[in-house]
This record gives sequence, structure tokens and C-alpha cells, in this order.
Amino acid sequence: MLSICIPVYNFNVRGLVSDLKKEIGANGINAEIILIDDASDESYKKINQILQNEVENFIFLEKNIGRSRIRNLFQKYAAGEYLLFLDCDGKITEKNFLKKYTEFIQKDQDTKVIYGGRTVLGRASGPEYYLRWKFAIERENLPVELRLDKPYLSFQTNNFIIKRDVFEKIHFNPNFQKYGYEDLLFAMDLKSEKISIDHIDNPILNNDLETSTVYLEKVAESVESLTKILKDESLKSKLSEVKLVWLYNKLPFKPFIDLFLDDKTLYALKAKLLRGNVNLRYLDLYKLGLLIKKMK
Repeated sequence: MLSICIPVYNFNVRGLVSDLKKEIGANGINAEIILIDDASDESYKKINQILQNEVENFIFLEKNIGRSRIRNLFQKYAAGEYLLFLDCDGKITEKNFLKKYTEFIQKDQDTKVIYGGRTVLGRASGPEYYLRWKFAIERENLPVELRLDKPYLSFQTNNFIIKRDVFEKIHFNPNFQKYGYEDLLFAMDLKSEKISIDHIDNPILNNDLETSTVYLEKVAESVESLTKILKDESLKSKLSEVKLVWLYNKLPFKPFIDLFLDDKTLYALKAKLLRGNVNLRYLDLYKLGLLIKKMK
């Protein structure tokens, strides 16, 4: 059995569940759907409550426990040998989405973890969404052949399958509740245990790109999470391959560091990023500046 695990937070998941149920029925897939709501606003709870009679289990948490802990919680409720994790803001665009996964498992029963990929619309829905859209196009939505070059660094948690016995052994680190780098930390834990990640072409559409303003707030949150990892002696080496960490470790000289400790530098970079069509190197510099300030 395949357990489809969807953490829910402030998003209408009725369309996603409907598409999954249609394919389960059409392709005769042995699967269950489990939803856990991470203390969403009441308005979203009301929207999604109708699904209680449509899925195998729908748990509503009274207190928000964060991105890592909620994924770990699915092990308590999932009955399947394999767990498929999907983000609640994803949209399925292929009618044989689940079938692709199950066929891959049938062909390679030694597989432990499978990442299917992600995609976005062909263009940004407006100038205020351009920065997030461009980052998705150039950095996140990599084709399989590029993901295979760096299978652990290319792993994301929006759309992946993991075998139950592996997930019982390797969990998401519960100390990281905020946005950012929990997926890479999890991937590196898999790497340290010599558990390979298979990559296939089975993307899910990211259906909720943030505005540039919101995205940069999440960038700052992700750098805060990264800082916490880098200040932990037992964890910092696991993310040494991450581009931002590599740049930070290669900082050339003190005047360069002082430049980024000046708030005017970060303000200017942020203003440039909010204009829309900008080279993503400015985003790299902005992240680096935030990291320098957090690590000082």
C-alpha cells in the first residue's frame, strides 16, 4: 500500500485530494490519503473539513508543530509500505502521476527514496511574482539528468516517496521547525547512512508562488535556519556542499565582510531584488549578507 501524506497549513487542498482520488480509482492503485492540519486558520479548517469523509484520516492539530515534526508525525498514522509526501500547495498535472511511482517501485523493489521533481507555470503571473518564479525556473525545477549529477543536493520534500522502514530509521530533525534547509539536512542524513535517492521525471506543479516581498521574508527565515545548523558542531559539516555555505567559508577578507555588515548594503540588494527582473546572483549576495550578519 502507498500512503499519501499531505501536511496542510492555510491552503485549500480539496482540488489536490480530488485529483488523487480520481487517479486511485481510475488506475486501481492501492493507496490511502492522510491529511494532518498544522493548526491552520479557522477559515481554512472550514474549507477543508469536508474532506474528513473523503480520506482515510484527517488529523487537526491544536498547536502548530512546524515543517519537520509534522512530517515525522505521519509515521504514526500511515499504514503503507511506502509513504508519498506532497506539499499541500501542489497541483497534479499528469493523469498517471501515482502510477509512475508505483511502476518504478515494481521495477526496482530495492528503491528506498524517490524524488519526482517540481515545476511551475511557463511564466510569472505578474511582476510581483517574478523573483520567486525565476528562482524556481533556474534553481529548483531541474531536469532529471541534472538532478542525477547531485542527487542529494537536488532533493526536495514537495514530492517524494520513502520506504517505511527507512523513515522509521531516519526522521526530519525536529529541532528545525521554520522554513529552510530541513530538506537538505534530511537528504544529508540519508547520504550519511548510504541510502541512495532515485530521481524520476514525475513533477508536481507548485501552485502557490509567493510575491517577492513574501519570498524574501522566507529567504530570511531560511538563513536563520541555516545559521542554527552551522552553529551546531554536530550538524554543520552536513551542509558543507551547499553553495551558500561554500561561499561563506570562502570569504576572502575582512573589508568584504564589513561591507555586508552595513545595513545599507542589504537594503540596496533587497530593493534591487524587489524590482522584479534581476540576475539571481543578487539573491545569492543577499543571502550571503544575511548569513554574515547572523553568524557574527
